[in-house]
Amino acid sequence: MRFSLFLTTRSTAPSEDRAVMDALVEHVDVGASLGFDAVFQPDHHFTGYAPQASDPFVFAAYLAARHPELWYGFSVQTVPLHHPVRFAERLALLDQLTDGKLLVGVGSGTTPEESIGFGVNFQDTSRLSQENLEIVGRLLAKKPEDEPVQFSTSHYSGAVVSRISPAPYGNRTPTMMPVAARPSSTERAARLGQPAFILNFLPPQQMTPENPFEVFAESYQRYRTALEAQDHPQAVVDHALDWTTHSYQYVHLAETDEQAEAELDVLLGQYQRTVEREFVANKKAEAISGVDLKEPTDGTTPEWKRVWCLHGSPETVTAKLKEYADLGVGNLLGGFMGGPLTPERRRATDQSLRLFAERVMPNFRTSK
Repeated sequence: MRFSLFLTTRSTAPSEDRAVMDALVEHVDVGASLGFDAVFQPDHHFTGYAPQASDPFVFAAYLAARHPELWYGFSVQTVPLHHPVRFAERLALLDQLTDGKLLVGVGSGTTPEESIGFGVNFQDTSRLSQENLEIVGRLLAKKPEDEPVQFSTSHYSGAVVSRISPAPYGNRTPTMMPVAARPSSTERAARLGQPAFILNFLPPQQMTPENPFEVFAESYQRYRTALEAQDHPQAVVDHALDWTTHSYQYVHLAETDEQAEAELDVLLGQYQRTVEREFVANKKAEAISGVDLKEPTDGTTPEWKRVWCLHGSPETVTAKLKEYADLGVGNLLGGFMGGPLTPERRRATDQSLRLFAERVMPNFRTSK
């Protein structure tokens, strides 16, 4: 099993932005020294949700210069907010800068505030995402001698006559990673030989199932069966399974389960306050976007923790992860520094990283 860091720390004011970014760089430095394999970032704007995520391409390039041994991923790039040509160019360039160690999670989900900030109608994001991805695929496959790639969508139109420069590393398409949440997305990922993010809930209705692992296992087996049924070379199947990912927003470890639970409750209380603050901004944006979203999820409830949190003693966390490892999951993506950058957050991150790297990860390693 591979292990990846998820960079989701919040900034609650402009004065905190640099401190959060510096802390994230240090977090990656420590994670790399402890043997983590990859760093994933979200794509978020305006609210302070991970300030570096206003341009995760740039931040990934900066980190890649410090740690060329790591893989760099996105969970996920919000495709409707990107011009498809610029998106293809930036994918290819970062693919080169990381020597092909790029994992591009893609999705359409965003918020009204982010959408209107880019001049995108929130209600058009799903359709625009599919349109843009289709264009990106044609652009990355285009050779100089091919006919121009012409495109006309609800939002963009144009033509690329020559090619995307630079070409991706090794002259192949960068690894794309969809969220396999529905049968159609699962089948598409399998058909294209792509790794996938597998969820342990069924959106949008069943966000907090009683047994998240059972939901995950069913979705994972559906994806794996579909992938292995395709006529892919074994190397493509192996790469897809190596990076098929299970995610936790919060990973918190302590010496005992009781200590971990108590400390996590403090952290989630701080996290919830940032979620509610961001929701106020989104409610203002809803009036412009013509939508009316539900109230924010309460991240302090047992139901939310059951789905989104991996916590406990090293022994408890190891037992939980063993279920996923036995299933064949290739990558565990964990947020060790989520929420605002409080003193409690800093102490918890240091503690969790050390315990996880020293007493959990070795149980799932044969070689790095």
